[in-house]
Amino acid sequence: MIYCSITAALLWRRPGPIRFDTLARENRPGRHGIWQRPVERRRLREAPLLIPCAPGVALPAEKEQVVIPIAVKPSGKAESERPIAAITYGANPRKKGLARVVEAFAAVRREGEELLVAGLAAEEARKAGIGPVAGVRYLGRLSADRYRALLRRARVYICAPRWEDYGIAQLEALADGCLLVTTPAAGPYPALGLARALDRRLVSDELGGALRTALDDPLPDYSQRAAELLAPFSPQAVQERIATVLLPALERLCR
Repeated sequence: MIYCSITAALLWRRPGPIRFDTLARENRPGRHGIWQRPVERRRLREAPLLIPCAPGVALPAEKEQVVIPIAVKPSGKAESERPIAAITYGANPRKKGLARVVEAFAAVRREGEELLVAGLAAEEARKAGIGPVAGVRYLGRLSADRYRALLRRARVYICAPRWEDYGIAQLEALADGCLLVTTPAAGPYPALGLARALDRRLVSDELGGALRTALDDPLPDYSQRAAELLAPFSPQAVQERIATVLLPALERLCR
């Protein structure tokens, strides 16, 4: 049995490999997670194999681990025209730093530019303390197909997390041809390293300036290089790693 998250493993009846993006001690740092931490440490010691989604998680050095990324691929043919200036995903506005994103966009927006916020309705944004801003449109919950279609029409994906468990939305945006503007963030966040390799100007706590750079002075080969850097995350590459690395490791446990 492979446990699908570290939280699921906390309740196990017998040890098994654990698949996870990050640890509970990292994404549940408040008092409500105190009971989890000693249990989590025991589970990490007892698990015969750890299967993180990305490197960079602080794990016991002696434990066998196999990194298996979450697969990502383009959702369709890239659009020749990208009329949407910027898009973000705001379903958890505090975690995603949505207030910082909206503030940065408002500070540098030019006439006609629009920021789309997927995953959050305007009323939910208001309850989170984010007031109406010209050019910001809240779309609420979207189907995966509609959301990815918007990524293919957007020029920039912008986000401001302080902590990122993994960041699949950023990888999807890169796969669909967006430039990624992001703050530096703690956590296993594989897209952060890709963003820095693609254009370090777009990784900054000065989000407004980075956004303006992305819109006004994009590197011409950005999308092509992004596709190359995303090769290890393709379904074919992930499947090959499962077949050649993970399955042999699991077979050793069964002997």
